[in-house]
Amino acid sequence: MPSGLLALLDDVAALVKVSAASLDDVPTQVAKTTGKVSGIVIDDTAVTPKYVVGLDPSRELSIIWQIAKKSLFNKILLLTPAALVLGYFAPFAITPILMLGGAYLCFEGYEKVHSMFVPHAEETHGTGEVKVITPEELEKERVTSAVRTDLILSSEIVAITYSTVSDQPLVTQIAVMLAVAVFITAAVYGFVGLIVKADDFGMHLAKKKNASTQQLGRNIVKFMPTFLSILGYVGTAAMLWVGAEIVIHGIPFLHHLVEAMEHALADIPVLAWLAKVVACAIFGIILGFVIEKIVVLVKGMLKRSK
Repeated sequence: MPSGLLALLDDVAALVKVSAASLDDVPTQVAKTTGKVSGIVIDDTAVTPKYVVGLDPSRELSIIWQIAKKSLFNKILLLTPAALVLGYFAPFAITPILMLGGAYLCFEGYEKVHSMFVPHAEETHGTGEVKVITPEELEKERVTSAVRTDLILSSEIVAITYSTVSDQPLVTQIAVMLAVAVFITAAVYGFVGLIVKADDFGMHLAKKKNASTQQLGRNIVKFMPTFLSILGYVGTAAMLWVGAEIVIHGIPFLHHLVEAMEHALADIPVLAWLAKVVACAIFGIILGFVIEKIVVLVKGMLKRSK
């Protein structure tokens, strides 16, 4: 009996050592994964501020907190378990799902680029009536829309994270996925909070007695619209680049072409990276254009069938 207990304790100790060794690698895996999803993180950060535009400034941080909580809930309790289960029972489905998400990002990116050059006409309704909603209803709509967009981006983040650690022990997979979910959510929505309150901070400085402090505050207030505009362009570019790269990675022929281009420019790393980003963005616009035409065609067919 004692020998059996000792053997069990030895097994437990061995399991603890393996788990500890796996957990030691977690920070490295988190850093590696965060680098891979940086484009999606940039896009998420760039997209979110628009959901609080036009709302009561006193509600801005509350709205961002609501979105952040639901984003973290989705990543930890929905998407991470789904990725682990899918990866165990149907690992072959991970790449196609990633490619579908990448194609959607290209479609969204193309829509944004298209709207920059060909603004959509305002939709008119036969009655000419304007729908009136309360600030509370508008806030709820904005949060729902933001969470829906975040869910798509979070799905990509979780899927990429899983694909990065799929060859690691289960303990490492879970630890890395949870760590990435918490870190990215905190980073994205923490930065978004700073962005949306920057103009308030500027106004606060502008009311100070010191002339240089007042000027700094006024400069911050003046710069924020330009900064948000630049952030929007960066987010669109990141969306096209990341979406296209995900799709290209799942198509061997295109993936080899991109790799060959990078190898040809290997002596100039910055140029190699820039060439890849530009090539991916162009491919993303083309793919988004094709998807948009398919969507319009399908909608037209469904409308005619009715």
